Amino acid sequence: MKTPEQAAKEIFGERAAFYAKSAAHTDPQVLARIVELASPQADGVALDVATGTGHTAFALAPHVARVVGTDLTPQMLAEGKKLSYERGIVNARFCLADVHALPFEGGAFNVVTCRRAAHHFSDIMRALQEMKRVLRKDGRLVIDDRSVPEDDLVDACMNDLDRLHDESHVRQYRPSEWQAMLQESGFVVQSIEPYAKHRPLTSLTDGVSLENVRKIHSILDGLDAGRREKMNSVIQPSPSTT
Repeated sequence: MKTPEQAAKEIFGERAAFYAKSAAHTDPQVLARIVELASPQADGVALDVATGTGHTAFALAPHVARVVGTDLTPQMLAEGKKLSYERGIVNARFCLADVHALPFEGGAFNVVTCRRAAHHFSDIMRALQEMKRVLRKDGRLVIDDRSVPEDDLVDACMNDLDRLHDESHVRQYRPSEWQAMLQESGFVVQSIEPYAKHRPLTSLTDGVSLENVRKIHSILDGLDAGRREKMNSVIQPSPSTT
């Protein structure tokens, strides 16, 4: 059986070109808020963990002396390097690395960011400890990831659906879990900011095997009225779906 990291390298290697242009990953409003929360300094050094094709790193680049983007997937990093060249970004570099064993000295960065990736980490506590290790004592960590509500049904259902969509998925966490995990890792949590982004059903079924598409529809079709109402607050039907 593949590890989540092995699955991620395979899946995102195939999807790298899509992520270079993904509307969700290039959302200017979300990226601007991440930069604001990070409070980068002009002479600072930033690290973007699981950078994918580099969109968060590019958002940070104008505000720091240097930014490093790490990722497990060579194809993703290749797309990031291509984008940085096209955009004339000269202070960003990319490094093949696993968040569970970052190849940097302790206290190397003023800012560490991680966007839309933590739900893939096979050992979230080790990942947080590594990010804490490479962060300076007065540094700042900003994590932006899909979360699940404080509701057992939606939690279980959304995580089951995402595992069918992407076998590298490990877990989307509740806000209360994030609070506890960050504090246990030695961080002082300054803010947790939930925000809603409705997902079309096609976000779960596009690019997925027919067998898993059938399983996704079976889960959703099996929901009773009350459960369906709860799930409709998270997943919306799309025009291409009946």
